[in-house]
Amino acid sequence: MELTHIEHLGIAVKSIEACLPYYEKVLGLKCYNIEEVADQKVKTAFFKVGQTKIELLEPTSEDSTIAKFIEKKGEGIHHIAFAVPDVQAALDEAAEKGVQLIDKAPRHGAEGLNIAFLHPKSTCSVLTELCMPGK
Repeated sequence: MELTHIEHLGIAVKSIEACLPYYEKVLGLKCYNIEEVADQKVKTAFFKVGQTKIELLEPTSEDSTIAKFIEKKGEGIHHIAFAVPDVQAALDEAAEKGVQLIDKAPRHGAEGLNIAFLHPKSTCSVLTELCMPGK
């Protein structure tokens, strides 16, 4: 599988607004994009650190994946996302190598990315996202 770089680190938070002062005033980062991804029941906020982004994930519904994650594990790192040239090819390769997939095909994510997730049961307990710019 060809990984080009760490695209972003996803961090589950109860409130983006409550977290903005830490990232902006303490760390000196600038939030450059806040958007809602309705089908994932999440609101996202992005910061850039070099080539890598930090994505804050706030649940917009009590039954969202992020709300369930926070309820079970608390706020914190949710996933690591790797950029790949072709998400479907990377998924196919991962499946051939015995990795359990959450997504069998890419879907729409924040910032217009095509995304897919690998199950943490097959990735040393780290939820892994594969992503590439949408076409």
